Parts: sequence; C-alpha cells; structure tokens
Amino acid sequence: MENIWTYLKRIFQESEESSPVRPFIHEEIIRGALEVQAYEEWKQSLDRHRLLNSLSDEYATYRIDARQVDKSLDFLDTPSMKGFVLHGRSGKYKRRDMVFLFDYLKEKVLQNSYTSYMSDRRTYKRNKQMETKERHYLKPRVQLDSKEKINQQFGNIRIELLYKDDVLINLQFSATGYSDHLFKDAADFKDLMGLLVE
Repeated sequence: MENIWTYLKRIFQESEESSPVRPFIHEEIIRGALEVQAYEEWKQSLDRHRLLNSLSDEYATYRIDARQVDKSLDFLDTPSMKGFVLHGRSGKYKRRDMVFLFDYLKEKVLQNSYTSYMSDRRTYKRNKQMETKERHYLKPRVQLDSKEKINQQFGNIRIELLYKDDVLINLQFSATGYSDHLFKDAADFKDLMGLLVE
C-alpha cells in the first residue's frame, strides 16, 4: 500500500496530465436524496416557470429577429445541429436554476420517446484551469422497419453543463440530426422547443 505522500503526488500528476479525452475523473451522474428532493421542489417553483417562460420568449424573439435576443443566451442553428446555450457568467441565471434545468431538460426529452444513453461527469485540466463537463446524452427510440425510413425524431440530444474552476460557464442543449439516407429528416426544432418549455 502506498503512503499518503506518494498517493497525493500520483493524484496531482494524473490531474496535470488529464484532458477531455483522458479525464482525471470520469463518473456517472447520480443524484442523492436531498438533490432529488430539491429538484422536485424546484419543478413546482416560480423560478422554473420564469426560466422556461424566458427561454420560450427568447426563442420566439430569435425566430423573428435574432439580433434582438438577450445576450445571456445564444441559439445554435446549423444544417445538422439546433439548440441553445445559456451563459452562466451573464448574471441572469442562478447556478441552482441552471443545474436543475439540466436535469429537467433530460426529463422532458425522456417523456417523448427517447432513451438515456449516458449521464456522466468528466473533470480534466485545460489551459491551467480545472474543467468539469456534466453531460446527458439521449437517443431516439427507433423502430426498424425495412419498408420505411427510420423516424429519428429530433436526432441525438446532448445536454451539457460546463464548469471552469467550479464556476458554471454555460448550459448547452443541442439536437443533432442524422443525415443518413436510412433516416427520415429530423423534426423541426421549434416543435422540440415547444415540448421543453410547456
């Protein structure tokens, strides 16, 4: 058995050599009983309603005139990926609300024929800072039928929280569609937004 100083030296070296691909810590996200209780209370709170109403209003603004969207968030719109990013450093969002929203978005997606592929946390060193990325990755439940193209729904969904030195930087939600000829086109992102904020 190694002594405490050898152990600490090894841990420090592992953290120094870590990267997003080779994280220092990689673990499954598991919520404790108190976290689950606080989350359930948050779902019934005015804070949740305000946050979802704000997100809904900003998305409506984005669809009319993207230049008018509040600087505390961005919407992602590429041919294969759609989504949004809430910026934690903007001061508009409480850390608690963003963490609960992270799990809430997963819950809403799972209610719509999706399955959880993974929920993990990775911690690594980048540019002299410790970064932690929490991620929910969800995939559509597909039914294989050789006669028709596969319904991918909105594509794969990734929800991420990014922390730098324990400061919450952002929450990102993205839906990435498959471009394979075996799949139907992904459904419109505005329909997914409607499911998330209802």
